[in-house]
Order: sequence, then C-alpha cells, then structure tokens
Amino acid sequence: MENNITPEPTAPETGEKPATVEARPEQSGRRDGFRPRRRRPSAESEMMEGQEQELTEKVVFINRSAKVVKGGRRFNFSALIVVGDKRGRVGVGLGKAGEVADAIRKGGELARSQMVGVSLKGATIPHEVFSHYCGAKVLLRPASPGTGIIAGKTVRAVLESAGVKDVLSKSLGSKNAANVVKATLEALLSLRLREDIYQGRGLEIKKVEAPKPPQALPLPGESGAAPVV
Repeated sequence: MENNITPEPTAPETGEKPATVEARPEQSGRRDGFRPRRRRPSAESEMMEGQEQELTEKVVFINRSAKVVKGGRRFNFSALIVVGDKRGRVGVGLGKAGEVADAIRKGGELARSQMVGVSLKGATIPHEVFSHYCGAKVLLRPASPGTGIIAGKTVRAVLESAGVKDVLSKSLGSKNAANVVKATLEALLSLRLREDIYQGRGLEIKKVEAPKPPQALPLPGESGAAPVV
C-alpha cells in the first residue's frame, strides 16, 4: 500500500538558509530586543536621599519687584527660604527668578548647600545671646521645658528648623525679613557649650555632687533624741 503523505517543501539548494520567524519586540516585551540591567542604589545615595527627605523647608518671605520697560512691566520674584533637619543644622538661602516656583526652588537648593551646625543644649540654647545684622537686632534667652518658642514668624522659622523647642526671644530694630533671619542665624552660630569652652582652655569639668536633702531631727522622747534638761 502506498502512503498518501506528501513531503514538505524544502528550500532550493542555493546555499541559502531557510527563513526563520524572528520574535517580535511586542511579543518579547522589549522595545529593541534588549532589556537594560537596573542599577541598585548604593548605600551613600540612599543615605543622601534619607537626609533630604528629613529636611524641612520653610518659605519666610516672598518679594516682588517690577521693572518698567517699553512694552510694560517685567516682574521678578525673590524667595527667602530656611532649611533645617531639627537636629542642630540649619541653612538660609535667597533665590531669585521670574516665577515664584523657580525662586523657591533656587532658594531651597542654596539653603541646602549652606547648612551649618549650631550648639544646642537639649531643647533650648545653652546661654543668652545678642546679635545684630545691619539694622536688625535679635535677643535669645534659654527657657525652661514646656515654654515653647516665644518669637515672631521670622525668628521662629529659623529656631524651629534648627531644632529649638523652648526659647525666649525679642526682635529689636529693623523688621526686614532677610536681616532678621541672618541676625538670628549669627546668634545661633555664636552659641558655645560648656564642654567646648573647657576643652579649648585645656580644663576638666568638675562634677559637683547633688546636695543631700536635710534629715528631720527626732522629736524629744524618741530613740536617739537628746535628753531634755
């Protein structure tokens, strides 16, 4: 019996390989047939991102200036930004741009690059300090726990960003926001801890024992009492 199976057509013997069906990019899920390898974030980049997320940014003042030209007026904006981590580091930046959003972004970047450390004693400052910048004068005094920040909005922005929670303050002289902020920052930078002062002088801090509470004297007639004459 003869089989009725027809043989499959083969490619002519011309030395060429038969055409093969290539996988389409849509089927493989790749655009160019190549999938780039993702880079894992390093420990340093993760640490920098965590620090940037912990920073608090506050807009203290926004100023608008106008320039009169032939076609009308051209406005320019400047934003005073205070950035801090509430752990003793704070920075101030002044950004200028044609839009408010760009001015705030520039001021924030400048403040982050100019952050400095200040000396704090717990939730307050170690001692009283008085500072002035141009016409602005700022007085800061330490306060007992639970007092809060007794200050105006300009001084408060710097103190809160630095991590101060209990302080008494008074702004004297000019009320220019930029000068008041810089005067407050200079006041914080002039603070010094007792340990730093003793260490700079080569001295050791003597530990003073806490005074003992007075003991009540025994009443007459009790054991240990002096006899009554």
